[in-house]
Amino acid sequence: MKRVFGLVAISVLLISCTQSPPPAPAPAPAAPEAKPFGTLAQMMRGVPFPNSNIIFDTQTTDPGAAQKPAEAGAPATQQYSGVYGGWQAVENAALALSETANLLLIPGRMCENGLPAPVDQPDFQKWAQGLAEAGQAAYKAAQSKNIDAMVEVSGTVSDACAACHEKYRDTPDQPKDRCMP
Repeated sequence: MKRVFGLVAISVLLISCTQSPPPAPAPAPAAPEAKPFGTLAQMMRGVPFPNSNIIFDTQTTDPGAAQKPAEAGAPATQQYSGVYGGWQAVENAALALSETANLLLIPGRMCENGLPAPVDQPDFQKWAQGLAEAGQAAYKAAQSKNIDAMVEVSGTVSDACAACHEKYRDTPDQPKDRCMP
């Protein structure tokens, strides 16, 4: 019996010593390169403009109030407007504003007038960061589901937008002078 146990122990030892090591894990795929798909104006009209308006709307409209359901045969924008509605829509809009800061700083983005977006300008970068912070403040306020907090944070969002607009958008000879540092 001792021989059988000895042979089993030696066999197990030999098998465990002769196994090849597990293969190295495959390298993680590279992240896609950030590249702009639209002009600065198109991106601004598509992401922060509608989302900031959701934030501003909370000053007069309670997102938690019951919504009237869409009628049968209504357009998709009405049928699906309540899917992520209410306070969740406000939270999502606030997060979209924060994410906009990343989109603003993608190198290679062009302005509507054909000039490069001023992504390399320190003030533009600072104001993009301010928009990200305003979005985070709006997100926190939306999570509280408090209308007074939303009224207050609406000013923060407005100020963050205005900082950049005053220099890069609201020019006397617009739009040809937009995006000029």
